[in-house]
Amino acid sequence: MSTQNTDQPTPSRDSFLKKSMRFSGSTVISRLLGLVREQVFSHYFGASAAVDAFYAAFRIPNLLREFFAEGALSAAYVPVFSQKLKDDGKQKAFLLTSTVLSVLLVILGLITILGIIFAPYIVKVIAAGFAKTPGQLELTTTLTQIMFPFLIFVACAAAVMGTLNCFGRFGLPALAPVGFNIALIVAGLFCRQYFDPPIIAMAWGALAGGVLQLVIQIPQLYAVGFRFKFVFSFADRSVRQIIRLMGPAALGVAAAQVNIVVGTLLASFLATGSIAYLNYAFRLMHFPLGVFGVAVATVSLAELAKLAAGGEADTLLARYIKSCRMQITFLLPSALFLIVAARPICALIYQHGLFGWEDSINAAFALQAYCAGLVFFGLVRLSAQVFYAYKNTATPVRIAVVSMVINVILMLLLMKPLGFIGLALAPGIAALANFLMLTYNIRKKVGRPRYSYFIIHMMKTLVASSAGASVIYLILNYFDLYSGYAGVMTTAYHLAVGFIAGVAVFGVIGYGLGIFRKGN
Repeated sequence: MSTQNTDQPTPSRDSFLKKSMRFSGSTVISRLLGLVREQVFSHYFGASAAVDAFYAAFRIPNLLREFFAEGALSAAYVPVFSQKLKDDGKQKAFLLTSTVLSVLLVILGLITILGIIFAPYIVKVIAAGFAKTPGQLELTTTLTQIMFPFLIFVACAAAVMGTLNCFGRFGLPALAPVGFNIALIVAGLFCRQYFDPPIIAMAWGALAGGVLQLVIQIPQLYAVGFRFKFVFSFADRSVRQIIRLMGPAALGVAAAQVNIVVGTLLASFLATGSIAYLNYAFRLMHFPLGVFGVAVATVSLAELAKLAAGGEADTLLARYIKSCRMQITFLLPSALFLIVAARPICALIYQHGLFGWEDSINAAFALQAYCAGLVFFGLVRLSAQVFYAYKNTATPVRIAVVSMVINVILMLLLMKPLGFIGLALAPGIAALANFLMLTYNIRKKVGRPRYSYFIIHMMKTLVASSAGASVIYLILNYFDLYSGYAGVMTTAYHLAVGFIAGVAVFGVIGYGLGIFRKGN
């Protein structure tokens, strides 16, 4: 028993909040560079057909990444690795990691080869509307073929991230996407002139970024004692368990990705630039979601998996509710503040070079629609972790499939009257339905969390956030930021004044209501 204990990682004394903040701090750096990356796109490529082609092409390896990386693999791998680490010690757990990485290299290598070969046919399915623009399908196919190997590196990076998270390492893994952003920034600034058309440079940058996401984490993985051994085998019981868990999880990811593919397909039939507007807006919405929502959910999975392995159901449910309150505290004001400041924010970040004021308005409309569901995007991801912690991937899958149907129906209904804005609005409504179904099933299958604490906290946060957002609106309207772009320095200064005032009001009222009180 003593030998096994020495194999265990030293328990971290960091609180859940500190771990989340460390993850968030790294994510802030990554997201800021992500915005710089989008500025490079908007400056040099605007909202053109080339940008639509790039994002449509990137959907394909990105879709598969969700199956074999952050989505199905992480949901299945982290709980099993945590159990292996607890029961058999570090070296046996590391052998499992080596086996998983080996299987990924072989299987994803074959998928990548097939993807490159059949890219022309895949593109015709997910971006059929591009056929109306001469050469756009062919360009999308070329970009897809270049970026397909991205899948291999980012999937391995996700497995490494899950391993490090189980050892309490969250900062560096969260920083890994910095490599992806830097690669694309460099490609756009210094390499585009060497390619015809220039957008091809961005595809090579995306591939290089996938490599960097893996490479950045390797030193820390070795620091915790891991040494890679090529083991392509399905004999290990834990490997088979991961595969079994990945099956339902992959179906759940498939349901989520159908939403993205259908959205891309529908947007390809809309005016040129629709896919670009949706992507530019999504990146801005994803800033607080990544910094706060994903941070809390990622740290929660490792924490909840340990509690589930130890049979501490009551503590697990209390941790879940505390995490929900933490997400509400950050995501609700973020959503309202982005909604009221969408237009000047989009102008400040994107309105350079080929990106004009009309483009800023369109991107802002999409951003406001996405932000309507921001809170629920975060809560869905967090709530699903409760089931993953218990190695139950089937329940979230069934719910995800129902939500997918709801989302597709909503997109079809909202697309005609609202255009691309309807495509951005539908996922948030579907996420609300998803969250409600998840909470019902948590009560039914796991236990009865004290949702009353969560609801009361949400109402208090809504009051404080609404007051802060109102102040931001009044200030931005006073400075006339809704009628035109005032330039970088002026817009940045006025936005800063508005946000400082809004956050101050939110903080004062929130403090008075007790939403920041420990244990509230």
